[in-house]
Amino acid sequence: MNKLISFAVLALLASTAAAQSTTDITGLWEATLRFGPDVRGPLLIYRTPQGWMAEIAGYKVPATRTGQSFSFRLPGGKGELRNGFWISELNFATPAHLIAAGGGPNRWGAWIEPVDDRYEAFLPIARQADGTLRTYIREMRRNFGFFLRASRIELRTSSGGQDVRLIGAMSRRGPDTLTLARGRFEDGTISLPMRGVTFDFTRVTDTANSRFYPRGNPPARYHYTPPVQLDDGWPVGTLDEVGISRDSIERFVQSVIDMKMDSLSTLQLHSLLIARHGKLVLEEYFHGHYRDEPHDTRSASKSWMAVLIGAAMQTGVPLRIDSPVYQTMGVSTDDPRKRAMTLEHLMTMTAGFNCDPDDSTSADEDQLNDRGIQDWYHYTLNVPLVSTPGEKAFYCSTEPNLAGGMLAKVAGEPLIVMFDRLIAQPLKLANYHLGLRDGDLYGGGGSRFTSRDFAKMAQLMLNGGRWGSRQILSPEWVHQSGAALRDIFPNQQYGYLWNSLEYDYHGRKVRAIFAGGNGGQVSLEIPELDLVIVCTGGNYGTRGLKPEVLLPAVN
Repeated sequence: MNKLISFAVLALLASTAAAQSTTDITGLWEATLRFGPDVRGPLLIYRTPQGWMAEIAGYKVPATRTGQSFSFRLPGGKGELRNGFWISELNFATPAHLIAAGGGPNRWGAWIEPVDDRYEAFLPIARQADGTLRTYIREMRRNFGFFLRASRIELRTSSGGQDVRLIGAMSRRGPDTLTLARGRFEDGTISLPMRGVTFDFTRVTDTANSRFYPRGNPPARYHYTPPVQLDDGWPVGTLDEVGISRDSIERFVQSVIDMKMDSLSTLQLHSLLIARHGKLVLEEYFHGHYRDEPHDTRSASKSWMAVLIGAAMQTGVPLRIDSPVYQTMGVSTDDPRKRAMTLEHLMTMTAGFNCDPDDSTSADEDQLNDRGIQDWYHYTLNVPLVSTPGEKAFYCSTEPNLAGGMLAKVAGEPLIVMFDRLIAQPLKLANYHLGLRDGDLYGGGGSRFTSRDFAKMAQLMLNGGRWGSRQILSPEWVHQSGAALRDIFPNQQYGYLWNSLEYDYHGRKVRAIFAGGNGGQVSLEIPELDLVIVCTGGNYGTRGLKPEVLLPAVN
C-alpha cells in the first residue's frame, strides 16, 4: 500500500511539474485597442438645387443653414455638426470652423479630427529569484492599471496549449492573490480578456522607440533647447533669461529620462512646461507624447469652468456669485437650505449635496455614469443635502457642472459656444476637445487641451485675468478664484474651482494656485515668483510630479 501511495505521489508531482510551462515570456509586452470614432477627415458642405448637402467619411446627408451656421446629423449616432462644433459619438465637442472651399461658390469645408478612444497598455514581465513572474499593467491614457493591480503572471501548459493567469488585487488594500484574468499564450501573443475586451499583447522588440520608456531604452543624453516660437500667443525665451538654472533643469529632465519604469507608481510624466515673466522657457515631452497632442486634463478642467463663468460675467452676463441656484434653474423646492444655495456654494464645493461615491443614490459622477443618468442638472438638484450650503467643503464634480448649467440658463447660449468665443479665440486655443454631458460642456472635468494651451490657463490667472490687450477676467474674480477660501484636502485650500497650497522656497513660504486633475495634470502659477509650471502625466490614482521639486532652480 505504501509503495502504491508513493507511486501516486510521484506521478502527481511529475504531472504538476509538466504543467508548468518552460516558455520564456519575460520582457516587455504591448497591446493597443482602438474603439473609434471612424468618422473623421475632410468635411464638405455645398449647395445643390435641392438644398444644402454635407459629405464626410463616406456619408452624404442634408444640412441646414441658420445664418452663418450649418448643422446636420449622421445616421446611427455617428456624429453631428452643431453650433460650430463637431459632436462625436464619444460625447466630445471639437471646433469645426468652416472656411470657403474651392471649386465654386456656396462651398464650405473643415478638417474634422475628433478625440480618438483607445487603450494602450504595457505588460512588463520579469522573473524573480523564486522563479515567479512579476508584472503590472501600465496604461498610457486612463486608470486601467490602477483598478486592475496585477502583481504576477503564470503560464501553464494544458492539453489545448498554454494557459495564462494574471494575478493581483482589485484595490490598494485588497489581497494580491485574486485571479484578475484568464487567457491564452499562442503564436507569440498573450491574450487576456479584461474589462469586457480582449487585450492581445505582443512582445516589444524595439525598446529604443517604445512609449513605455520616457525616451526610449537606452535613453539619450539630454541637452536643453528653448521652446519653438509659434503663432499661438506664447512669447518664448530661455531659462537663463528668466533666472532659472539651466544646469538644474537639465539634471532634472535627465533624471526623468533615466527613470526606471519598474512599478505602477513610478512617475510617468507626459509633458513639462515652465514659463516665467510671461515667456515660455521650457517645453519637454515624454513617453511618446508631443506638442500638438491634446491631453485629458481630468478635473483640472473644473478650473476652466471658473474661467468661463468669470469671462461671461466680465462681458455683462447677468449672473452673480450670489445668484440662487434653484431660482436660476427654474426649479422649485420645499427645502429652505436648497433655496438659500447660491452659485458661490457650487464654486467652492460647499453646496452640501450627497456625493458619496459608495452611495448609488448620490450625485457622485461615477454613480451617475454607472446608472446611465441622462439629465445631470435635474438629477443633481433632486439629490438630498447632507449639510447646509456653506457649512463644509466636500469634493463633488457635479457641483461645478451645475454651476455651468446656471450660466447657460442665464446667458441663453450653449456653454461650448461661449467657451470658444470668450476663451478659445482670444487665447488662441487651437486643438481642444470639450467633454460633454446632456449635449453641453461638462463642468466636472475631462476636457482635452495641448500642454501649451493648458499652460495659458495658469498664465491668464497670473496676468490678473488679462491676455494680450484683452481683460478676460476681472482682477477681483482672479483673486477670489485663487484665494484660500476653504480647506478641501489636507494642507490644500480651495477658491472658486481653483486649488492652492504653500511650498517651501529658500527658507520661506510661497503660495501656489493651480488647476489639478487625476494622473498628474497640473497648471500652476506662483504669483510671488511670476512663475508657471505645467505638467501632464499618467499616474492615475497615485501622485504625479511634485512641482515644488523645481523651485530650487528658480533664482
